Amino acid sequence: MRKRIAVVGLGYVGLPLAISLSEHHDQVLGIDIDTNKIKKLSESISYLSDVSNEAITSLKGRGFTATSSFKRVKEVDTIILCVPTPLIMDQSPDLSYVQTAMKSLLPYIKKGTLIVLESSTFPGTTEEVLIPLCEQENLIVGEDVYIAYSPERINPGDSSYLFKTIPKVISGVTPQCLEEITQLYTPVFDQLVPVSSPRVAEMTKLLENTQRFINISFINEMARICHDLDIDVWEVLDAAKTKPYGYSHYEPGPGIGGHCIPVDPLYLKWKANQSNIQTDFIDLAKRINDAQPYYIASRVQSLLHNINQKDASVLLVGISYKKDVNDLRQSIVPLIARQLRLKGMSVSFHDPYIEHMTIDQETLTSIPLTPETLARHTLVLITADHSCLDYNMITEHSNMLFDTRNCPIASEKPIERL
Repeated sequence: MRKRIAVVGLGYVGLPLAISLSEHHDQVLGIDIDTNKIKKLSESISYLSDVSNEAITSLKGRGFTATSSFKRVKEVDTIILCVPTPLIMDQSPDLSYVQTAMKSLLPYIKKGTLIVLESSTFPGTTEEVLIPLCEQENLIVGEDVYIAYSPERINPGDSSYLFKTIPKVISGVTPQCLEEITQLYTPVFDQLVPVSSPRVAEMTKLLENTQRFINISFINEMARICHDLDIDVWEVLDAAKTKPYGYSHYEPGPGIGGHCIPVDPLYLKWKANQSNIQTDFIDLAKRINDAQPYYIASRVQSLLHNINQKDASVLLVGISYKKDVNDLRQSIVPLIARQLRLKGMSVSFHDPYIEHMTIDQETLTSIPLTPETLARHTLVLITADHSCLDYNMITEHSNMLFDTRNCPIASEKPIERL
């Protein structure tokens, strides 16, 4: 049984995984090149909204240590890669974090080590990127090292599913590789879903997030149509979700953000386009999503049509990409803020989870959310519906309120909704 594990990349995926692994295996080592994360972990301070300081203290009590040194993989028999897989400027995959991590690890990997990639990526990455890097070090996959792929299914901000209860898709390059990852994750997850190859597992993750990308973009378009037809899209959605079959509920918003949903479909698009395969649904969904922040800004401009734009001030409430997280990655809100400023409006923001936001090289700092700060802004724009916010207080003290998230508001005061 594999008992000594290194988790490389201690972000929104790696740290929760390390916590869960530490409950079932003898030794878990965390590796991250971000020394600020290492320092906070050493002080039992969490940097993730989903992980408490107490959880870090308990993790360390089970023998967990964190380091920025790759040399310590000499101590382990399993390495799990949870590093970022973003996009570069031309919207193509950026695998530099995966490649750099592997190159840093390989000089210290001992024979018999299991290497698991968890980062979202295009079909073929495990076999086309990881295997050649191992072979450059004369390591035979399936004999000297074992390589597997298992896509993460973390949903930040969602406490309705326990980590261990989310079915875990697993795959291996060879049958023995699959057996090794099966042994690793059997005590950690209630259900394992083995598939025939890493390519199938990689495609599974892209299918899951591309479906969400397309459907949310479609619902955003439906919200625009309903607004133009003077129909309450939220009432339509509430009615539609009562159908017990054939309908899946999605909600509109200011735009799709986060580390997966706006990125993974473009990994799939890139891979498909390499083989001259068209991706019409993805292309259309991307156009709709890309236009959403401009649509939100135009709605704000329409609401303030009787006011000189240069005299208008907008307070953005919630700037993270989704509720109850401190994650600004791919958030659409900075783009909305930029568009409002280009229209001449002044912009401020409040977010209980995020202290700073940068727009055009200017750093804005979150301001307190008080009756006074609300009242001195021309319009309040809710862009992330954090559970901890008092929406009735926000409504009562706002001069004008535009809610893009259908927040729980009991007040009868007029509210503009998406």
